[in-house]
Amino acid sequence: MPALALVFNAFVWGVSWWPFRELQAHGLHPLWATAGVYLFSLAALLAWRPQAWRGFAGQPQLYLLMLAAGLTNVGFNWAVTVGDVVRVVLLFYLMPAWSTLLAWPLLGERPTAASLLRLVIAMTGLAVILKAPGAPWPLPESHADVLALLGGFSFALTNILLRRLLQAPAVTRVGAMFSGGALAAAGAALAGMAHGVIAPPAALPAGALLLGLVLSLGFLAGNAALQYGATRLAAQTTALVMLSEVLFASVSSVAAGAAELAPRVWTGGALVVLAAAWSALASPGEPVKAAAQSRA
Repeated sequence: MPALALVFNAFVWGVSWWPFRELQAHGLHPLWATAGVYLFSLAALLAWRPQAWRGFAGQPQLYLLMLAAGLTNVGFNWAVTVGDVVRVVLLFYLMPAWSTLLAWPLLGERPTAASLLRLVIAMTGLAVILKAPGAPWPLPESHADVLALLGGFSFALTNILLRRLLQAPAVTRVGAMFSGGALAAAGAALAGMAHGVIAPPAALPAGALLLGLVLSLGFLAGNAALQYGATRLAAQTTALVMLSEVLFASVSSVAAGAAELAPRVWTGGALVVLAAAWSALASPGEPVKAAAQSRA
């Protein structure tokens, strides 16, 4: 059951690109959709555990967790809505590489030779994916690439901060992540609207409203499944099972024509997934432990 719970969470994230695109087709930008999803989730959490806010006292790093979790969702949800889904997910899953870089200054964990080798493999995969034919350097081709990289970096920072905040109540950490998802998405949407690049939220037909509700419930159930599974399985097992998100995203998006599996994406993606899988299987003594991939 814990493993199935993690697979369900990976499935929710792996196919989330489709409802976000459907909502955008009805005039609702993914930032507004993200804000609505997490506002719903936060309201449900506070209805269940009103005391969630009490844990913020004396924990200023929870506000950093809010920001990191919010940027994770802004980057990923926006990117999968407007970009090639497989490419976005692979760029996002550079998270273990960013964790290697962040764990040293933030946790005092010096990288080992193995973690540095994983970093080199992941960065090689990144270069292969980004190196377009005829281009002199491997650079992002679109703002979806930039958003995916931002989301993955923020995801790594989120997990680092979760490890620093183990003394904070779990419900408070989840509340901070839900709050960050709502506030960061709404803030980015308002800024974009002020500059004329994002339209204000549109009135949705009943079918789209129902889809938005299903998406919100799916994320809420996925988070509950993650908490259930990650607390009952080894961290390495959790991280490895969560890689099934790449499979769900790839199969669903290719079948729907929302992704193109070019040879360089296959090759670079294989290196990125290899580095992520190796990180998940790393021994507990290594610096970048395979912590539960908590993405609210």
